[in-house]
Amino acid sequence: MEYTFYKYQGTGNDFVMVDNRDDIFPKNDTKLVGHLCDRRFGIGADGLILLENAGSADFRMVYYNSDGNESTMCGNGGRCIVAFANALGIIDNETEFDAIDGRHHATIDENGIISLHMKDVNTVSMYEDYVFLDTGSPHHVEIVEDLPNLDVKGIGANIRYSGLYGDKGSNVNFVSQDGADRFSVRTYERGVEDETLSCGTGVTAVAIAMKVLGKTEANTVRLTTPGGELKVSFAQNGKQFTEVYLTGPARFVFKGEAEW
Repeated sequence: MEYTFYKYQGTGNDFVMVDNRDDIFPKNDTKLVGHLCDRRFGIGADGLILLENAGSADFRMVYYNSDGNESTMCGNGGRCIVAFANALGIIDNETEFDAIDGRHHATIDENGIISLHMKDVNTVSMYEDYVFLDTGSPHHVEIVEDLPNLDVKGIGANIRYSGLYGDKGSNVNFVSQDGADRFSVRTYERGVEDETLSCGTGVTAVAIAMKVLGKTEANTVRLTTPGGELKVSFAQNGKQFTEVYLTGPARFVFKGEAEW
């Protein structure tokens, strides 16, 4: 049977979106999710997101990586599902929704720019060559030289599968500084097992890591990814980061039909 899907992207991080309020999608079929996300034999996407009913929230977000497995929080996906819910008429310009890491608040401005409230960060682990923190998903953050020519997939995979992070692994972000409050970021994402054009929880992790390392004094950090620009703002109280917001565009790409 054919069902409707929608394609959205946030700074090049792209997702297959399904309105699953009527439980039409076989959620445990990892092969189907992987097939739909396949760029040669399916629709093509970094992940698949289901919009579902939620008790006291406007909706629930269920996120799968392109390998077919349900995953942790996705910041760009979170902004895209807010745009999707708005297009479906579920919300207007403000929402609260549930995701795997808890409840999120988000707003949409008159230009379609979405600001998403991310989880508080209470622990930032600093090491000689890198920083590790969880912004809804685990992130390794490392400052590098010659970021444009870096082998992100190769080096990122080595770190992701190294003994540092066990079987679950970590996303890996490589960073260079462009200004007092500006950084460029390239990210290797676990579950995609490749570089993506942008990672929302990744740039959030980078912004906080750069603050902790003393690379910026700003509480609003601008981040350039291969897919576009994002902004991360936060409040800092000692080692705790609250009022963390990820802000940027989320755009509809196309609508189609697929069988499952």
